[in-house]
Amino acid sequence: MNDENMKYLKKTNSTEKVIRTEIYFTPFLVVLPIFVGILFIYDFLNRGIFEENPGFFGMFMLGVIILIVNILFDIPFLKSLRDLTRKKNGK
Repeated sequence: MNDENMKYLKKTNSTEKVIRTEIYFTPFLVVLPIFVGILFIYDFLNRGIFEENPGFFGMFMLGVIILIVNILFDIPFLKSLRDLTRKKNGK
């Protein structure tokens, strides 16, 4: 978050609400894309490899892309969320 957004949050005293909302949505933002990526890869294994249908290779690629992007964006998100909650709690 940039300084302008933080000034707005300080003015409205809603920092706790923002942190609480981010904490509530974290399982959806982290777990759901991982589940979908694994589901695509599982579907590719069942239909693409075992049934020898090459048309499901796109599902494998999509699953891998979802997993890689999710990992790349979730690690900084979780770190910043942890740092923000530590600052709020005064640790």
